Amino acid sequence: MNIKVGCCGFPGGMKKYFEEFNLVEVQKTFYKPPRLNTLEKWRKNAPHNFEFVVKAWQLITHPATSPTYKKAGIEISEKNKDKYGFFKPTNAVFEAWETTKNICEILKSKICIMQTPAKFKPSEENLKNMTEFFNSIDRGNLVIGWEPRGKDWTSDIVKDICERLNLIHVVDPFAQDPQHFVENIAYFRLHGAPPGKKMYRYKYSAKDFEYLFSKVKTLTVEKVYILFNNLYMGEDAKKFKDFLKKQKPK
Repeated sequence: MNIKVGCCGFPGGMKKYFEEFNLVEVQKTFYKPPRLNTLEKWRKNAPHNFEFVVKAWQLITHPATSPTYKKAGIEISEKNKDKYGFFKPTNAVFEAWETTKNICEILKSKICIMQTPAKFKPSEENLKNMTEFFNSIDRGNLVIGWEPRGKDWTSDIVKDICERLNLIHVVDPFAQDPQHFVENIAYFRLHGAPPGKKMYRYKYSAKDFEYLFSKVKTLTVEKVYILFNNLYMGEDAKKFKDFLKKQKPK
């Protein structure tokens, strides 16, 4: 089993990060896609074996009322707000996918991650839109992972959707177990220690690493991606990499 460890973003700066890790999940692509020449520079400056995972542009997954639009400086007119997010089969959403796919191609990414907000619930309309979206887009050679937020997504619903639409079920392993894998790949995003109040401010302990490793060992996949997404992600990811080096191979 190949366990790949990285962060959601570049803590400590990109240059230093390239020296310490060989995997990152890019967050800027979620808020507002960087310029093409910026992406090309990232790929050029990264080591040959470095892997970029792209987080899909929020225009696909989040409605225009989401505060993340304001954070990104994206303004949508009132008459067009209902055309964005929640996988709606609109030109705006499909164009956002094409932009995301182009980013993946420039960065030579193998995986694209889509995260839906807690307000995106398993309603009949949302499930229909998801189905139409994923059955319509050209994925190329990309593997797509989906991280649903909120308590309404029960394991049976998620399992059915991921199987039908060929999606990796992306999870925080401290909160739940993955329901589906694609191409023998599991994908973990670590946000803290749910349901603890600290969440993103949480710092992982040696006991946490043991628990995480025990979860990994139960998986029957070839690759496990582990992405830290907490305030101390750079420090924690390095510690977990050191922890893995000390484990006795089977």
